[in-house]
Amino acid sequence: MTPAVAPLQAQRAPPWREALLLALWLLATVWVRPLLLPDEGRYAGVAFEMLRGSALLPTLNGLPFFHKPPLLYWADLASMQLFGIDEFAVRVGPALMAWAMGLALFLHLRRAYGVGTARIGLLVLATSPLYFVGAQYVNHDMGVAACISMAVLAAVRALEAPAAPAVSTSAWQPWMLLAWLFCGLGVLAKGLIGIVLPALIVLPWLAAQQRWRDLLRLLHLPGIALAALVVLPWMWAMQSRYPAFFDYFIVEQHFRRYAGVSFNNQMPFWFFALALPLLMLPWTLWLWPALRLRGRQAGLYLWWLVAVVGFFSLPSSKLVGYVMPALVPMAALLALAMNRPGRPWRQVAAGAAATCLLLIGLLAWKAPGSHRDVGLALSQRLQPGERVVFVDHYFYDVPFYARLQRPAVVVSQWDDPDIALKDNWRKELQDAARFDKAAAARTLWPWARMAELACGANATWWLTAAETLPRLQQAVPGATVVQVGRHALLLRSPALGCPPAEP
Repeated sequence: MTPAVAPLQAQRAPPWREALLLALWLLATVWVRPLLLPDEGRYAGVAFEMLRGSALLPTLNGLPFFHKPPLLYWADLASMQLFGIDEFAVRVGPALMAWAMGLALFLHLRRAYGVGTARIGLLVLATSPLYFVGAQYVNHDMGVAACISMAVLAAVRALEAPAAPAVSTSAWQPWMLLAWLFCGLGVLAKGLIGIVLPALIVLPWLAAQQRWRDLLRLLHLPGIALAALVVLPWMWAMQSRYPAFFDYFIVEQHFRRYAGVSFNNQMPFWFFALALPLLMLPWTLWLWPALRLRGRQAGLYLWWLVAVVGFFSLPSSKLVGYVMPALVPMAALLALAMNRPGRPWRQVAAGAAATCLLLIGLLAWKAPGSHRDVGLALSQRLQPGERVVFVDHYFYDVPFYARLQRPAVVVSQWDDPDIALKDNWRKELQDAARFDKAAAARTLWPWARMAELACGANATWWLTAAETLPRLQQAVPGATVVQVGRHALLLRSPALGCPPAEP
């Protein structure tokens, strides 16, 4: 075999080994820690409710929950049906999307630069802490990042083929269909950014090269129709059932949220420009030579970085997961910079992998905010017909761990005018209540009616924080503590007769 043939065969060989190793790396630690709060508890809880309720309608404590679209929940539904209800099952969805992202990066780099650069690029991505933790974190960020990345890479692959009439349409149209398919899935993953960000990346990159015919090729009618077929049925189903859906899901959760200043996690403009390199250490120690690369593909990666970081830097609210769509171009640039004689990419990969495992171990040890202990205790003690009450807090992960078969009653000051001004659990439940007022009347109770909840033929279970315990026991003297958790208390009150109703 001549040396010239071996690289070509390696480039064409199916990437089974890389795909298997990446899957094993991502799945090896998904089970070792409890759900983190609030995100993992919230979204795992929504998927669990859909498992025992409607597979189309996301609900939070039995109330329609339209903060995010359903792709993550559907992946978790399928996984829980296959593997059971546990942390591993609800993290398979994000891990699967991360795996697809990594494989897409590998195939792209292998085609553009050869198998050596592709393997380094996959190592960079796989051992970057932001990617590794995000791949086993139950929220919508990894899903939309993967869809955006795959949409961009598929569009670039389609535009590599000539547009001359003599060229068979089969050379580029399947890739353009794939690009639009991933755009549609991106919308179902987290909303309109599934289309907006791929357009913001690809369109200016083509315009800067004056590739006007390629710009027109992006308006691929079969691809647009495919994306619409992916997105519109669920949205139409929700809009037909809930007339306020469009205003809430599109206008409020997209445009008002992007432009608003009342949401949590307000950070300065430069936050992501600092956070992204820090969360890809130690690879980003070679960021400067990576940013100095030249060429059309390097230009795409650089603009991709600028577009993503710039887009998410404009709103005042910032979470580190938002910048995940920049992982692929950053990994590509770093791979090109590291694939040079004398660059210690093997040693860096070993250190980066150890850092990733250390982070997961630390999260498993600390389990910040977890209520798994009281949730499991409740699941062992709860009897049919007994009511569960959350007092002045929504314990996102307890319905999942306790396997609650009906919504909990949540006691709080629901007439507080400041609820609408604070981005927290009370606003989430109050927003959801507008879509089903009858269900909200059954589950959202004021403090003044606390004693009524202990009435009935069955015992009542109460979950509360330590600071609200005195008020709870004053309202319900029969409530006694049965489990002291790390972050919550579980109480039980026996069945009590109810006072006669006033005439």
